[in-house]
Amino acid sequence: MTNTQENQVSGHTTGATVWLTGLPSAGKTTIAYELADRLRAEGHRVEVLDGDEIREFLSAGLGFSREDRHTNVQRIGFVAEVLASHGVKALVPVIAPYADSRDAVRGRHQSEGTPYLEVHVATPVEVCSVRDVKGLYAKQAAGEISGLTGVDDPYEAPESPDLRIESHLQSVPESAAALHALLTERGLA
Repeated sequence: MTNTQENQVSGHTTGATVWLTGLPSAGKTTIAYELADRLRAEGHRVEVLDGDEIREFLSAGLGFSREDRHTNVQRIGFVAEVLASHGVKALVPVIAPYADSRDAVRGRHQSEGTPYLEVHVATPVEVCSVRDVKGLYAKQAAGEISGLTGVDDPYEAPESPDLRIESHLQSVPESAAALHALLTERGLA
């Protein structure tokens, strides 16, 4: 019996990985924490695997080359799948700019029988650069950094995500509610 089946038999909620991909300052982390609060209030076990925290601890020493970004995404995907296979909702607000890296994570989840949802927080770069939560767009414009995803480094938007959220057109609670509705529709909330 798989962990997912055991969770269902014992009455516990099924775990899942919810990967929120999008440009820097798109709203991924903010939406993830809003959803986490809502799910916890309903009694779900939830972990938010924030990309910045992961880079500091799990992926320390990795740079921002395509290869390092792929390695980072695979590490996060592995941790998320392990958590999800044990009944945790793993919310993953991580840019993951390359489609092949995201596809590999999805494939790992599928091979393990672990639910996986890809959510594209589709905020235009113009809006992200105004939000500029971490000052990255300003640093890039000033020539202090290069390789900013969506500006001078590629971002491959998902072609058919499970959900596309246009966070610039709705509030954070509305975005989290749309994602919660998807989880409910899929039997995961």
